[in-house]
Amino acid sequence: MAMFGFIGVGNMGGALASAVCKKVDPAEVMLADHFAEKAEALAKEYGASVADNATIASECKYIFLGVKPQMMAALIAEIAPILKGRKHGDFILVTMAAGLSVSTIEYMCGYAVPVIRIMPNTPASVGEGMILVTSNEFIGDAEFAVFEDALSLAGKLDKIKEKYLDAASVISGCGPAFMYMFLESLVAAGKKLGLDEEKARMYAEQTMRGAATLASSSDLSLEQLRINVCSPGGSTIEGVKIFEERELSDTVFEALKASYIRTKELARS
Repeated sequence: MAMFGFIGVGNMGGALASAVCKKVDPAEVMLADHFAEKAEALAKEYGASVADNATIASECKYIFLGVKPQMMAALIAEIAPILKGRKHGDFILVTMAAGLSVSTIEYMCGYAVPVIRIMPNTPASVGEGMILVTSNEFIGDAEFAVFEDALSLAGKLDKIKEKYLDAASVISGCGPAFMYMFLESLVAAGKKLGLDEEKARMYAEQTMRGAATLASSSDLSLEQLRINVCSPGGSTIEGVKIFEERELSDTVFEALKASYIRTKELARS
């Protein structure tokens, strides 16, 4: 029996599989994908093995379901008969589909099964992901510890009550896209002020990286960290005034609310 199986190794499934293969013996990892050549290429790169959905469903302990929410019902319908033939507790389904609750996964299976629900983000591909985690009552502490350790090289894991997961995921899951937009805007502004794109991008990226690192390592509030950069009568405060006048916080909230609403829609589709 292999320990970890990934059904669907797109950007996110592939990133998590990569992190797991760096932490555990890759011989314990099986990969499957609708595009067989993709699974084969990643298996060769990671040192894992290629399998089909049925093999993963029948042999793996932790079964990662790396498909889009709209495809989940069809995938579970395919593997549920195989899972029913296994002992309860011999496997754990790991879902990363936006908007699909643990109870929805159980309903799709047709009976109560062990489920871990995660919401990772794309920085997991470089080991700096934010991975939100919730589960049902069938996951024991020892099983969760193995799971948590296996994903430790993907980034930070945080257990959260499922009722808060959708709200949290629009920060961690959608947030990288919003941050890239801000980086793009900084670079574009730098070019308008006379910098070349390479320099502007380097300055923007390192500044965001450094600011995030300082925020995560400091005991100061975000407000105080901002104030510390804003010397009275200096240049930074003038830019901050523009953000305040244009109500940046309201714009950010409206963006997150739109993503949150869409997440709820996906759950109903």
